[in-house]
Amino acid sequence: MTLLDLLILLLIAGICGSLGQAISGFSRGGCLVSIALGFIGAVLGMWLARELGLPELFAVRIGDTTFPIVWSIIGSALFVAVLGLLTRRYYG
Repeated sequence: MTLLDLLILLLIAGICGSLGQAISGFSRGGCLVSIALGFIGAVLGMWLARELGLPELFAVRIGDTTFPIVWSIIGSALFVAVLGLLTRRYYG
C-alpha cells in the first residue's frame, strides 16, 4: 500500500464515519474521530453482515485493500448511536 492509497483510505473512512454520525444524530469529535468511526464501522458492519448472511453491497478497492462503504456507514451509525445512549447525561 502506497502513501496515496493510505490517504485515500483515510479520506473514505472519514466520510463514512461522519455520515454515520449524521445518521445517528450524535456527534462527538472532529476529523480524527470520524476516521476512527469509519474503520470501527467497517469492522462492525462487516461482522454484522456476515452474521446475518448479507452480501457486501458497495465496496471500494484501494490498492490491495477492499473497504465496504455501505457497511461502514451502517456500522458507524450503530456504534455512534450506542455510544450516544451510554454517554448521554440527563439533567433532572
